[in-house]
Amino acid sequence: MRMPPGPFPLPIVGNTFSLPEKKPWIYFEELAKRYKTPLLTFWIGRNPTIWICDAWVASELFDKRAGIYASRPRMVVFGELGPGQSSLVSMYYGSRWRVHRKLTHMGVGLQQVRNYLDFQTDESRLVAYNLLTTPEDFVVHLERYAASVVSIIAFGRRITSTKDPVISEVLAVMQKAAELNVPGKSFPMLLETFPLLAKFPNSIAPWKHGLGSKRNGGDRGRPFYYALAEEAAANENQQQCYAKKVFDEAPKYNLSREEIASLNGSLFGAGSDTSSSTLVTFFLACTAFSETLTPAWEELDRVVGSDRSPLMDDEPNLPYVKAFVKEVFRWRSVAIIGGQPHAPIQEDTYKGWLIPKGTWIQGNLWAIHRHERDFPEPDRFNPSRYLKDSPDSRPFPNERGYMAFGWGRRVCSGQGLAEQGTFITIARLLWGFRIEKAKDSSGKEIPVDIFNYTNGLNMRPEPFQCHIYPRSAEIRDTIKREGEEAERRLSVYDGETKYSFSQYNKK
Repeated sequence: MRMPPGPFPLPIVGNTFSLPEKKPWIYFEELAKRYKTPLLTFWIGRNPTIWICDAWVASELFDKRAGIYASRPRMVVFGELGPGQSSLVSMYYGSRWRVHRKLTHMGVGLQQVRNYLDFQTDESRLVAYNLLTTPEDFVVHLERYAASVVSIIAFGRRITSTKDPVISEVLAVMQKAAELNVPGKSFPMLLETFPLLAKFPNSIAPWKHGLGSKRNGGDRGRPFYYALAEEAAANENQQQCYAKKVFDEAPKYNLSREEIASLNGSLFGAGSDTSSSTLVTFFLACTAFSETLTPAWEELDRVVGSDRSPLMDDEPNLPYVKAFVKEVFRWRSVAIIGGQPHAPIQEDTYKGWLIPKGTWIQGNLWAIHRHERDFPEPDRFNPSRYLKDSPDSRPFPNERGYMAFGWGRRVCSGQGLAEQGTFITIARLLWGFRIEKAKDSSGKEIPVDIFNYTNGLNMRPEPFQCHIYPRSAEIRDTIKREGEEAERRLSVYDGETKYSFSQYNKK
């Protein structure tokens, strides 16, 4: 029985050196079309990887056969030289994984998410408030918002300033790591093709980029996250937070320092980078497709008015805004290759094709969310795709209409939190602001490029300019009043840490 079709591999190196320098997800989409297959086999060295480029196949394998596809393959860079089996993200499926999943749900499970609604809403009010004075800094305002929400959850402490080291240091390192963790023909990802090179000590192996050092277990962020968690757990005056819960549960599950660090770091890191990147994409979509804003304004004016901003309770009465949020998740998904790869725990077949046990199998969200069958004119930002009875809507294998958070038992643990926060924030920003193309000194509009995205595992738009201003004087006054009130309520989470990421991020 043969594996799914794909390019013929060379001895030893497989297809590795056919990979493009950047954005391999586009290349895999092209290959799937060339071979007319929803499942593509591509060899990384002597190991086959399978790329799914079709939503219905992804759903059939990852969702309907979730018990089979719940594990991870061998990963040299992100696994053995990184957090390895101490992290939920890279951990093989089994009893320890179930412990970590349970502990993660204590922090961001669906039962917990509603408990965070008040401060999540207040933090989004501050985004609007900050945009009144420095709209040109919209990206750092979004980063502060996303980082502050997960910092309150994880450590009971909010982030008040865009200059906080957590933003300037941690997010920069995370984005750099995301760029390194993309299939490629250069180091460090070339170690997946030649895993023997990973065994060389760092002192004589510059190609390892500092990964896998004994001093930090291959993950320089871990001591930092452990220090933050320990500090929060020991502070009797600190608000109840996830770090306290993890330390309370640590003896019961015999958690190591590395596991405690990974649990807190994964919650903080994944939640801050992905949420802010999604919101930056929202601004790009508004700038490039301004015609989509008018229906949102009409709906918000009718349902909400100008003397208050939208609340989560308004969601059932805001179908277009809800569709707008769905289209943001679909149009340019942050985890563009579906996060970390899945691997079957046993041999499987699909339509006569063999999928061996342990195979690296990845959902290519770029291809899945741009499939013309499911999303005609896929690069056009079109919220109407998600409106009931719209001529633009098409069937989809799940009720959400997108797969931005992954699949099956490996679906993103923080999906509920991210969806809740993204709706609140997008609804508020649509209600409050006009978002237009910026103009140059001669008054000519500056175009934006909807394809100009970073090359990371979690992608976001490259820097672009836009013009952001309040829709009316009444709305401006409401934003100011609500922002000042939110700041007072959030003050209970004010506090400082004595640690900085740079302390632990030295070679």
